[in-house]
This record gives sequence, C-alpha cells and structure tokens, in this order.
Amino acid sequence: MRFLPHTGEDIKSMLQVVGADNIDDLFSTIPDDCLSKDDLALPEALTEWELDSHMSALSDTMAVSPDYKVFMGAGSYEHYIPASVSFLLGRSEFVTSYTPYQPEISQGTLQAIYEYQTLTARLLGMEVATASHYDGATALAESLLMAVRISKKRKVAVSRLIHPLYRQVVRTYFEPTGYQVIELPYLKNGLTDLAGLDELNDLAAVAVQSPNFFGCIENLKEAGKKIHNKDALFITCFTEALSYGLLKNPGSQDADIVCGEGQSLGIPRSFGGPALGMLAGRKKYMRSLPGRLVGKTKDLDGKRGFVLTLATREQHIRREKATSNICTNNSLCALAAAIYMASVGGTGIKKLAGLNHDKAEYLKQELKKAGSKIIFESPTFNEFVVEFPEGFDSVYDRLLEKKIVAGLPLTEYYPELTGHYLLCVTETMSKNDMDILVREVKL
Repeated sequence: MRFLPHTGEDIKSMLQVVGADNIDDLFSTIPDDCLSKDDLALPEALTEWELDSHMSALSDTMAVSPDYKVFMGAGSYEHYIPASVSFLLGRSEFVTSYTPYQPEISQGTLQAIYEYQTLTARLLGMEVATASHYDGATALAESLLMAVRISKKRKVAVSRLIHPLYRQVVRTYFEPTGYQVIELPYLKNGLTDLAGLDELNDLAAVAVQSPNFFGCIENLKEAGKKIHNKDALFITCFTEALSYGLLKNPGSQDADIVCGEGQSLGIPRSFGGPALGMLAGRKKYMRSLPGRLVGKTKDLDGKRGFVLTLATREQHIRREKATSNICTNNSLCALAAAIYMASVGGTGIKKLAGLNHDKAEYLKQELKKAGSKIIFESPTFNEFVVEFPEGFDSVYDRLLEKKIVAGLPLTEYYPELTGHYLLCVTETMSKNDMDILVREVKL
C-alpha cells in the first residue's frame, strides 16, 4: 500500500518556498540526455495467485535451487537452521522497520539485544560486544578505525589472507582518511607472514583472520605476542563464526578486538544478504566501540530492566565525538543469531563444528587420492584450497551443467593461484554428495 502523507496544498506550499512552479521543475538541472521520457516497459498486472505461480516458476530456474550441490563458502555458508529461529523471528513484536529503544515500552527488544551481546561475548571470549554492524567487512573496517582512535597512530596492517572483499571495504574506508593500510603477505603453508612486522613502526593495529580465507587455522597466540611486542592492538577477524565451537576463541588468544561475520548463526544465504557484523572487545575499550550497547539495571522498585547504555554514533551525539556514522542496529539479524545460539547451545555448536571439520577432511583426503593437490599443509576448518589436474576449467563447466558447484576459482583474488579452487563443506553435505564430486573430478 502506498503512503502519500502530503496533500496537494502541502506540495504547492513547499514548491512556493523553493521557488518552483511544479514538481518537474525540481529536476530541471538534469541534462535531457540523462532523462528517460518513455513509459516504463512494465508487464500487465497479475493477480495474487498468478504472481505466486510466476515467482515459483522463476525460483525453479535459479542456480541456488535445492537440486544444486554447492561446495562454496568464501564468507557465506550453508548451515541447517532450527525451526525455532524462523518461528520466533517472525513474531510481530520483533519484525519492525524500526528498532525502538524507549525502555518503558521496549523491554523485549532491549532484552533480545542484551542476550545477543552476552552470547556473542561468550562465543568470542571477549568482555563486551555490540550489535550494530552491517556485515563482517564493515565490522573489520570499524575495528581498525577504533584502533586508530585508541592508539592515536595512523598506520594499520592487515593480512592478505583476510577475505579479499573485506580488505576492499577497509581500503574504501581508509582511502579518504590519510591513514595507511599495509598488507602482510602469506607463507607457503597458507598462514600469514608476520616477519615483516619487524620493519614496521608506529602501528595502531594488526588484523589477522582465522580460519583465514584459505580455510587455514592461524596461530593466534603467537601472532598476538608479535603484534603486542610492536605495541599495536591485535584484531582477530573471522568469516565462519561456527568455527569457534571447535577452535579456541580469540579472547583466550589475547585478541584486543574481535570482528567478523555472523551469517552462519541462523541467517540463510539469501543471494548474499542480509548479513550480521559481529564486533567485541576488551572492557577497557568499551567507550571506543562503535554502535550501541544495551545494559541491565534495576528500576525504582528493584525490578530488573534493560536500557540503552551506550550510543556513540552521530545521530545520538556530536559528530566529532561519534565512533561511527553509518552503523545500524541489525537487530533482527542479531536476534536470529541469539535464537540460533540459544537453540543449538554450546554442546550443539561444538558438535556442528566437529561435523564441519570432519566432513571437509574427508573430502580433502578423497580428492588427494583422486589426483588433486592440496597445496597448503596447515590444518583447516571447513574450507581448503585445491589444485585440480590440468584442464579442470572445462570439467568445472561440466559440473555446473550437472548442478555441482565445485568451489570458488581463486584467480580473480589471487592471480598467483590460477587454476586453484576454494572448496567448502558444511554439515549440510552428505558423504554421497562428496563422493559424486570426487567421481566427477576423476572422469
């Protein structure tokens, strides 16, 4: 339903104020060759039932239909989602275009965010977490800016094994600021080369992803020691939150700030969105965290209540004092993650993480037997890089025709890895699915 709040008299009055005779005059500065003067080529209207049938037909043509077996992660992962997530998430109390914060009427919303913060802090091993970021990429950029604010230094270093799109977002954020972004190379074992830190001074922070983009598990403890020896903040990034059901969490590895993508926690892939940026840190850095923070308190009668404790973005405070000017709450996505973590529980997350690891190891070993090469020797979680036999490009296309997506070609992001593919396996992939892939690769 369209909502047009302005009457004809309202519009006429506003046009008089700006000195225009009609609405078309507002667009008079647009060159004629940039204007479309033809009617839009829209099809005839459909009834509700006809439209529903049309949408169903379109969905059958999509490459992400259930018939496809997609061995691709690279920052977006297919996981089973408990029915409790969609059921509770769809309640009218939560599904709203605006997230209310007035404590006298919003206790449910505020408590939901508080629960998310608590569960996130436990998962990542940190002291405080916010719920206000678009995705893992923007959470990383905000973390690096946070480090600059804390340290007053103008130089940051990021591993080249952080997701390529995350690094692009970081460059977009930092390019107009004058701050310097340095990329650290990687070693032959698929881990970040931190030796170059010895030559760098005046670093605000160093960011390392684990599991990294190649799926390899970084030695965060050793990385943290080297980074802290440079008097820089240690930022840990992740794309697969479920990995911390099996791996030691970043907080236990001395990370100062932890950020990444929470899509794996109850949020469907949905053609690439929506996503959930997760960000947590040490309590001493709380006032430098971007976004909002919900806290627990007591009212005058001693009853428990939840309030918006910290809101350091520019719609709440002066621009020069704001920690971020674009962060949003992402409350519904955060709620999905909270329901998922509460439904699955710590034991469930550990079992799921184990399944992801074990299934990926099975496929890795079977591909090696079939003649493919696993080029990085380091332990991985649920992703790994494969060099298939020569001529695999044509095989890749043949597999697509058979509704099998055999990983992500790495050439675009790492030109030196032409002919290499990043494969992913989660708990949704059966042994039969993996055996079919191996058999097709051998043909």
